[in-house]
Amino acid sequence: MRFWDSSALIPLFALEAHSQAVGTLAESDPHMAIWWATPVECASAVHRLRRERVFSAGEAAQVLAAMAAAFDAADTVQAGNALCAKAMRLLSVHPLRAADALQLAAALILVRDAPAGRELVSLDERLREAALLEGFRVLPESA
Repeated sequence: MRFWDSSALIPLFALEAHSQAVGTLAESDPHMAIWWATPVECASAVHRLRRERVFSAGEAAQVLAAMAAAFDAADTVQAGNALCAKAMRLLSVHPLRAADALQLAAALILVRDAPAGRELVSLDERLREAALLEGFRVLPESA
């Protein structure tokens, strides 16, 4: 099971430069883990793409339905005090935005603070670097 950042999930459902790479990762290990706000982050991206006319309203609805099915099947790290405390620590040691610190904190909770040998999928450079420094193997190999 891999932890998936929102940045890597969008190309699974919308054709982008990294769609093939993340698609291959999803096929090789379809059991995903996400944090509780991932559906909101992904819906935000889909609606932005709809407003930018990348998607029609119908296409956006199809993408959102496919995402909802994937998220329903995923393991979800819930919000809570432990997540908040980990995110606060991560902000103090890595140049992360708040949402990225929460993503990484959720990944650390998922692996019980033992990230060695565990995989995190992200296309966000800051999050990738922080995850590497925390001990995760970051995928795809090149983003």
